[in-house]
Amino acid sequence: MSARRTLRVGVAGLGRAFTVMLPTLARDPRVTLVAAADPRAEARQRFAADFAAKSYATVAGLCDDPAVEIVYVATPHQLHAEHAILAARHGKHLLVEKPMALTLEDCTAMIEAARRASVHLIVGHSHSFDAPIARTRALIDSGVYGAVRMIHALNYTDFLYRPRRPEELDTAQGGGAIFNQAAHQVDIVRLLGGGMVKSVRAATGAWDKSRPTEGAYSALLTFEGEAFASLSYSGYGRFDSDEFSDRIGEMGQTKDPGARGSSRRFASADEEAAFKNARNYGGAAYRPLAEQAPSHQHFGTIIVSCERADLRPMPNGVMIYQDGAAGLDPLPPPTVPRAEVIDELYGAVVDGRVPLHDGPWAMATLEVCLAMLRSAQEGRGVALSHQVVR
Repeated sequence: MSARRTLRVGVAGLGRAFTVMLPTLARDPRVTLVAAADPRAEARQRFAADFAAKSYATVAGLCDDPAVEIVYVATPHQLHAEHAILAARHGKHLLVEKPMALTLEDCTAMIEAARRASVHLIVGHSHSFDAPIARTRALIDSGVYGAVRMIHALNYTDFLYRPRRPEELDTAQGGGAIFNQAAHQVDIVRLLGGGMVKSVRAATGAWDKSRPTEGAYSALLTFEGEAFASLSYSGYGRFDSDEFSDRIGEMGQTKDPGARGSSRRFASADEEAAFKNARNYGGAAYRPLAEQAPSHQHFGTIIVSCERADLRPMPNGVMIYQDGAAGLDPLPPPTVPRAEVIDELYGAVVDGRVPLHDGPWAMATLEVCLAMLRSAQEGRGVALSHQVVR
């Protein structure tokens, strides 16, 4: 992998999202980290030491830095719109963490800000960037297996019991399984189903009063045409659906068969927030993620039923089930994790290619997520109006 030039990236927010993207940003030769912003002094000090780069206490300071070409917005969900619009006004290209924002109005404002500034807006990482998903989409587009008829997406994790700040357990501030986890599943099934979701019917579960947000959901998405998709997710830390993927975890790592999800309980919200901060980038208990995983990242089990075959993206390729036989369309192991995000970013900024995961695409995914919440609250199906095709 060689770069014709290097993209100069500034990071807004050195929390968990940055930690997960760090192996990509640090190892891909097409990008270099030149600056970061975070309110935590210990995170800024660690970043400056790790990358010999500037650090700022505010996102405004980061956006003022002329060395920054692209701002990676990895701040809390409720701040995405504010920080993306600020960066666009400073002429910076945008890589925004999922979910794009919390309202469709904020999404529209972000898209307009990028358009006025003539900068690119890409929303990711969602797991629809993953190489096995892209290969599945290519197999569908080949026409060999016929049109997509049904998609099933299932994932069981310990999401709800990972250490959280109070706002991460408040749906109104972007907490809970819909904003955090459905954003992945919805993006995947929209990409594989063509993008145009017509209606949504959903139910959600909030079964632990100490974690007062959605920890589980099921949804039925109907697409224009004949296709439909079912999505199920539980983050209550009991069953681990990575059993269905030979115990390859979400990040492509091999999991210990005897390990279970986090079950730690805290005496107070302040204690839990302190515990999380200590383990965030720059904290006293921070430990970097493994930089190399033997398999591709994934998000639970996905099965795509086409007219003439069932396709199942796996951490090492795509299983094809057809005519009573099953075979793997293999993928080579990743050399840089999440390199697909940089592929899209580099293609847009350097080559002028229209990104797949652009603002309108991400806004359409958020529309589905919001419809899931509304459907569960109102007990009815919800029609959609902001979908786009890919």
